[in-house]
Amino acid sequence: MAARGPAADTSTAATPEISGLTADSRQVRPGMLFAALSGTKADGMAYAKAAEAAGAVAVLAGEAANAEGLSVALLRAAEPRRALALLAARFYRAQPDTIAAVTGTNGKTSVAAFLRQIWATAGHDAASLGTIGIITNAGERPLSHTTPDPVVLHKALADLANEGVTHLALEASSHGLDQHRLDGVRFSAGAFTNITRDHLDYHPTFEDYFNAKMRLFRDLLPSGAPAIIDADGDHADDVVGTARAKKLDVMTVGERGAALCLKGVERDGFRQRLSIIYRGRLFTVLLPLAGAFQVSNALVSAGLALGLGSSAGGVFEALETLRGAKGRLDYVGETSAGAPIFVDYAHTPDALVKALEALRPYVTGRLHVVFGCGGDRDRGKRPEMGRAATANADMVYVTDDNPRSEEPAAIRAAIMAAAPGATEIDGRAEAIATAVGNLERGDVLLVAGKGHETGQIVGTKVIPYSDHEAVAAALAAIGERRASHA
Repeated sequence: MAARGPAADTSTAATPEISGLTADSRQVRPGMLFAALSGTKADGMAYAKAAEAAGAVAVLAGEAANAEGLSVALLRAAEPRRALALLAARFYRAQPDTIAAVTGTNGKTSVAAFLRQIWATAGHDAASLGTIGIITNAGERPLSHTTPDPVVLHKALADLANEGVTHLALEASSHGLDQHRLDGVRFSAGAFTNITRDHLDYHPTFEDYFNAKMRLFRDLLPSGAPAIIDADGDHADDVVGTARAKKLDVMTVGERGAALCLKGVERDGFRQRLSIIYRGRLFTVLLPLAGAFQVSNALVSAGLALGLGSSAGGVFEALETLRGAKGRLDYVGETSAGAPIFVDYAHTPDALVKALEALRPYVTGRLHVVFGCGGDRDRGKRPEMGRAATANADMVYVTDDNPRSEEPAAIRAAIMAAAPGATEIDGRAEAIATAVGNLERGDVLLVAGKGHETGQIVGTKVIPYSDHEAVAAALAAIGERRASHA
């Protein structure tokens, strides 16, 4: 998917000095370059004249763009999105010395968070960037997308480097990879967690979705870079083949892993005792997290740290102090009867199954789950979510997620069609309150789908909302004393 670099249109003015870059005509300021990108809803060239009027001194566009009436310099590129990313990398220049990317359907946020913690324990000034924002030793900053647009991304990389951050763990989404947002990032290593159905509202087929993920290994990692792959998931062999074709240093992890081989797992309350073989040595790690999926995430993050030169002793010791990423199987409270409540970001069938499986060993009564599906997204996923919930939980409450422009009742109906015995409740906070009120001793409740999010998208508005706060409010309403540990 390589593209030629941008070439100046000889029919336009001389190449000017560029003071900034943007693909949003509303953000154009005098001296900036405007990237007229084609999207699903609009062609950026329709805004080129407005950008010129706002002070743009150059326009980046596709090779076939109609530049009639445009008097500023025009740069044409076969792949303007890639060209913009490379221009942004040259414009901002600075990046952390070590950047590791992780892709896959589920687990990206946790792997990035774990790797940041491992590096911080080793004394590095480390950060993570992705779904829950940018997290550094100094605090947190929000991001609008898991993988930001290239101008925002490269500015963030430069800011982090200038702040002294040397090690960055970065989530690579399929959208970001497909749209070349990560081109120009100087990656040191990459990782693959797993792949299941997701984002088929954007990608035409599952194969397109998978191939977008493979751009990290095929196009962005330099030859010889470590490629850490969870060997236990579907399509792992295909990822290994792609990585080896690029001559990457493949390290597989998991029960079938050759580099980090998981030999055994013993549950110890909400902790897990892992037996791991690395370079012929047996390491025992007490992981302070529940769930088989967290074991996989921990192994991938450990593989990245080891592949980039961290000591085995330091890495395995750091695993014993890991804290879960925000909204990833968060324990947020319990009833006076001792029924615990967890919030998780699970919004795919596979992630929902894994979260429920992680909690099942702690259930002596009933396992409850509250969830919904997002509007304007993959509609085929909705019945699969319903089947996943009813097959793995005892009490299922179907409610709203982010309905966006769709009618919430229609989304719920699509889920309910494959969720016999489930209870449909209009309103997410009401559904959580109902589920909390039904908890008895021995029960466990999972609130799934929104995780760390602090807003609900209804129509075109983002309404302040948090699952953590909704759980706390539900517990307070029935007089529970232990409202939240979030």
